[in-house]
Formats: sequence, C-alpha cells, structure tokens
Amino acid sequence: MGVVTWLFVGAVVLLLWVYSRWCHSYWSSRGIVSPPALPIFGHAQQFFGSQRWLYVDKFYRKYRDHKVWGLYEFLTPVLFVSDPDLLKHFMVKDFDHFVDRRSFGDQPGSIMSAMVTNKYGEEWKDLRGLMSPTFSSGKMRGMFHLICEKADCLVSFCLKKGVNNRPVDMKDMFGRFTMDTIASCAFGIECNSFSDTKPIFSEKAKAFFTFQGVRMLRLGLMLMKPKLFNALGLKADTPEVEFFAKICKENTAVREKGQKKRGDFLDLLLEARDAEERLHPGKKVFADNTVVAQSVLFLMAGYDTTATTLAFAGRIMARHPEYQQRLRHEMQELVKEHGSITYQGVMEAKFLDAFLMETLRLYPPGTIGDRKCTKEYKVPGTDLVLKPGDMINFSIWSLHHDPEYWPDPEEFKPERFLPENRDQIKSFTHMPFGMGPRNCLAMRFALMEAKVALAHLILAVDLKLAPGNEEMTFENSPILLRPSGGVTMLLTPLKED
Repeated sequence: MGVVTWLFVGAVVLLLWVYSRWCHSYWSSRGIVSPPALPIFGHAQQFFGSQRWLYVDKFYRKYRDHKVWGLYEFLTPVLFVSDPDLLKHFMVKDFDHFVDRRSFGDQPGSIMSAMVTNKYGEEWKDLRGLMSPTFSSGKMRGMFHLICEKADCLVSFCLKKGVNNRPVDMKDMFGRFTMDTIASCAFGIECNSFSDTKPIFSEKAKAFFTFQGVRMLRLGLMLMKPKLFNALGLKADTPEVEFFAKICKENTAVREKGQKKRGDFLDLLLEARDAEERLHPGKKVFADNTVVAQSVLFLMAGYDTTATTLAFAGRIMARHPEYQQRLRHEMQELVKEHGSITYQGVMEAKFLDAFLMETLRLYPPGTIGDRKCTKEYKVPGTDLVLKPGDMINFSIWSLHHDPEYWPDPEEFKPERFLPENRDQIKSFTHMPFGMGPRNCLAMRFALMEAKVALAHLILAVDLKLAPGNEEMTFENSPILLRPSGGVTMLLTPLKED
C-alpha cells in the first residue's frame, strides 16, 4: 500500500479510537464508576466463550459500596444495579418506567419476536394479561396427574439404567423428564424420551441452548447489536425454533378442527384467543404466530431451566445425605396423610420448598437480569437521569452469593427458607424467577414440576455421587448457569415397607 493509503487507514483508526474513548467516557462524565474498557469492544468481549456471571461478579464486589456502576456493550453504556432497594424501584414501584426488557430476536414475523418475553409496552401487557390465567392454581391442579405420570416414567427409567450399580447421568434423565412433561402438558405430544434411542425433542432443545463458536457470536450480536444482526441478514429463528414451531402449528391445526380438549397449555391459549376475538373483534392481541410462539417459548425455556435446576438439586441431595433423608421423611409423611403424592401435599411441603429455594439461590438458572427504560427517569439517590432505551442490568448470581444478605453464602442451608426464617431474607436478594410484573410467567408450573420429580425420585431411590464426580464445573455460557458434562450418580432402589 502507498503512503496515502496508510495515512488514510491511520486516520480511520485514530478516529475510531477517539470516538470509542468518547463513548466510553459516558459513565465517568456522569459520576458513575466503571472499569477500564477495551477500545470499541468495551466489556463485550467477556460475553463470548466465558462464564459471564463471574466476570460481572468481580465488579459487583469491587464496587460493593456503590448502588450502581457501569459497563459497556461495545459502545453502548449499560447500568448495573447492585442495591436491592433500588431494584425494587426499577422492577415494582416505578415499573411504568421500565416496562420493557432486552429484545431477543426482534424481527417482525419471526417466531422469536412473537414471544411474550419479546413484547413491548401495551402489546406485552395485553398478551401477558391473557396468558396469566393459564397458570392459575386450578389450571395447574388439572395438569398435576400428567406430571406425576412422567415422574413415574423418570423413576422407572432411572432404575433400569442404574441396575447393577451402573452410573446414571441424572442431567440427561432430568432433561428427558422435563421435555416429556412440557410436551405432554403443553400439547398432548408424547415424546417418548424415556427410551434407549436418542430423544430428538431433547436433542433439539439442547442444541438451541448450546452456545459455542459461531452460535456464541450470533447470540451476542442478536442481544447487543440487533440492528447489525438484522443488517447482516441473520435469522432470529434458528433451525431448532423452526422444528418446534412446525410441531406446534400441526397440533394447533388439529385442535382447531375439534379434537377433544385436554385442558393443557395449548387448549388454554386457544380458548384465550377465541375469547379475545369475541370480546374485542378488532383487537389483534393474538396475531398469526402468537399461539405458536408462546408454545415454543414454553417448550424450550421450560425444558432447560427446570432440567438444570433438578440436576443441581439431585447433586446436592447426593452430597448432603442428611438433607436427602429429611426430604424423604417429609414425603413419606405426606403419603401417609394423603395416600399418595398429591397436588396439595407437594405444594404445602415446607422442607421440599425450602430445599428447592436454596438450590435456586446457589444455582440460579438465569444469572443476569435486565430491564429497559421506557421514559425518562431520575435514579433515586443519584443525579443520574436515564433516557428511553437505556438498559439496566442486575446480577442475580451476585445478589444470591452476597455475604451481606446470606451468611456463609457458599454453604447449602435450606433452613434459610423455612417459614420461620423467611422474614430474615431481604427483599430482592433472591430472584431466581425475576421480580415484579415481568417475572417468569410459568414460575409456579416450573416449581410444581420440579417438586413432583424430586418427590417421586426420593421415595424410590437413594442417590450417591459416582466416584470421580465429586467436583462440579460450569459450562461456558453467557446467559444460563448449567453444570458442565453430566451429573453422574449411583442409584440404590429403596425397599418398600
């Protein structure tokens, strides 16, 4: 290259560097602390191929005395909130300023963009309002027997796999259970995951949540640079999304032709759609893809998070035989009282609930939450004014492991969540499902599903970690907390009384 070309390249690089420095002075110019940022990238490089929650946790601890601090996603400033009282403002008290969340695949007409998690403003409010009744106590009670059937299948398959003291990968077993359960409760689909063949439904869901190489880069662009993502012609709907969408469309078509109702998620969605069309004929809350999109969301999101939580819970039971036995005793007493595992018994089991809540504290499936500012807002206790479009993040992992709120935070102590101790837990320091109006819509279903699985399993087998599996590592994932590899155990059948 000639001298002029080199001068031009140098000038461009210099201008980019100056522009980057100017963008990365956003927080310091407003009196908000922020760690040094890389030119152009800011702190976004940690999104790709890393355990992002640990990277964020490092700054959470460094800026522990600050209520808020800043990072940069490339050139875009993102405010992190560490103070639980401030989070209450953002997520509940002043929710009207933070109605939206970060978009995850904002492409009109796509399945991803039609999901309730990706809806904004009034559109989100209308759809959420119509969907909420599908997870009422009455509706969940009607699905309870379906979950129990799948829990029985889980136990039988685990016993088959673990015969003669063979190690069993419980992460795989729980994945099969959650996929079969959600498919049955959502659409009446029998996935038949409890077989020796490779379960295609679970494999497709696993593939969707595998973030490596190009998929990691793709996800990063979708979340942090959606305009660039769309400009590059990339599709929000992955092959896995299209696979599940095709199945949901086929089942929706069958239901619309008059198939006998099962009272499952798809039936409830279709009923809500039909009721809305009758009451408000001109209002299009349920567009063409809406029912299918919510079905895909329920299927895919519910599969991974619940299976992962169960894998962690199973591992904890194996490491703490005293808690395993306490759980078993509680379940045995419930069976004596009710005759079997019942909806009322499981949902009222105090130690089972405390065990699961402490599992979710130590290992929250989602490690970082977010909200998007929708109208100008002055952050209480500061001079900072947020503008529409500004993002705030909060580290769920860090709040769950903060010794100020949780004595011995790395120790598993389910007693923290027993009824007599719950008033000692500071609000907004335990948020495995989020908080406020934009919390997880299917939270109660997920908890019921997990409780049923643990109740059935603990009554049938004693769990121990297989030799060589004492240490646990986590996958490199920017979003979800998942154990790396399998969670391998030895299962000893319990003798019936």
